[in-house]
Amino acid sequence: MHTAFASLMATLGVPAPQLQGGDLPSLSPIDGQTLAQVHTTPLPEVADAAARAHAAYLRWRVVPAPQRGELVRLLGDELRAAKASLGELVTLEVGKVSSEGLGEVQEMIDICDFAVGLSRQLHGLSIASERPGHRMMETWHPLGVVGVITAFNFPVAVWAWNAALALVCGDAVIWKPSEKAPLSALAVQALFDRACQRFGQPELTHHLSQVLLGLADVGQALVDQPAVALVSATGSTRMGRAVGQRVAARFGRSLLELGGNNAIVVAPSADLDMAVRAVAFAAAGTAGQRCTSARRLIVHSCIHAELLARLKIAYASFKIAAPDAPGTLLGPLIDQAAFETMQAALAQARQEGGTVTGGERVLQEQYPQAFYVSAALVDMPAQTAVVHAETFAPILYVLTYETLEQAIALNNGVTQGLSSAIFTTDLREAETFMAAQGSDCGITNVNIGTSGAEIGGAFGGEKETGGGRESGSDAWKAYMRRATNTINYSSALPLAQGVRFDI
Repeated sequence: MHTAFASLMATLGVPAPQLQGGDLPSLSPIDGQTLAQVHTTPLPEVADAAARAHAAYLRWRVVPAPQRGELVRLLGDELRAAKASLGELVTLEVGKVSSEGLGEVQEMIDICDFAVGLSRQLHGLSIASERPGHRMMETWHPLGVVGVITAFNFPVAVWAWNAALALVCGDAVIWKPSEKAPLSALAVQALFDRACQRFGQPELTHHLSQVLLGLADVGQALVDQPAVALVSATGSTRMGRAVGQRVAARFGRSLLELGGNNAIVVAPSADLDMAVRAVAFAAAGTAGQRCTSARRLIVHSCIHAELLARLKIAYASFKIAAPDAPGTLLGPLIDQAAFETMQAALAQARQEGGTVTGGERVLQEQYPQAFYVSAALVDMPAQTAVVHAETFAPILYVLTYETLEQAIALNNGVTQGLSSAIFTTDLREAETFMAAQGSDCGITNVNIGTSGAEIGGAFGGEKETGGGRESGSDAWKAYMRRATNTINYSSALPLAQGVRFDI
């Protein structure tokens, strides 16, 4: 193990034995080298973990919610103290440029702050009753064990979106991270353990959060556990479809936030300077591997040539380098499979009439075992088959439109529905795009690109991208069960709907 890496993991609190001698290699996309050999969870132990988590939930659910919030506050403090180290690990393990790695940790801190506030707001409503002398109300109670399955592109923040809310809601958490990002999960669990130590009540926090490492079979075993009341999963639509169906088969709950084939519309009135910057970041940030990455650019025909020319200049200026190098804007793809998938998509685009600029492998001599690419601009004649496909890579398909109705139809004309945006200074266009007849995506933005909602704004998708909502102001309800209570404080027993039953 490299000395600097060993020191980093020690700083984060991960014991060396967890990183050595295991059956799952953790490779850095920066240079393709092995960082560690972690130990996968044997399948029979998944059920044991679920049983431990359920026992932890039974203890945790009776703790007052504001006290549960105190644990999450302490977790936020640990994340603040470890921000630089954890951000560095994210960069090292999944190839995010340094500012994005740090930004992801900041997102974890933000959701902790948000969840602490929510811990005093988990309340229901009074409901009008037709029966005199009765009061009806809704109440919310802890749900149970929450299984969290995360993808490589957000190796730590997604866990926090779920865990911070689940913990204040009175639930226990089991985390199955991507097999491409086990180290980040081990580090976060170590930081959570530190928070638990500061919390000072080990009888309450024991097994409250657990990490299961492994491939898809471990995730499948977690999904199938009857004790896991809610499965929250992020990743590809293919994965989400498999998870959703298996959870539904046992009448469990699922919260899915899946990859999107996201679009940006650029109208004639748009501020093009702003649009170019936003489009470039949305399409190429994290090497186009975010769930909110822009994959389609829908441009009015009258500005198509100008915008495409500007984007080519911007793309040519991207510094492609190791993600921890100063000024890097485009780091590596996660692995060879991602590169091959990208090249197959570009080949199909050419076959379907597209003109491709960029998209080739670079830095191969310097990093023969890593996969750096230039961002690809693909001018397409129409929204062909390849444009409908989900590809995690810096590919931007450029389409043209004549009317806003056509632009909306193109935006909505794919099976994914995570995020969308329009650049316009025309109020009517902006409002129409956000209206019922506008974008059918879970996130619809104006003059900001396809960014996900910030903490406090519900984040999730529609159609094939899931329909679940995480981190928003009412997202806590997904982690709780609702009950309706009717209290009779009178001396009579009137029945509803005029029913009579006199004995």
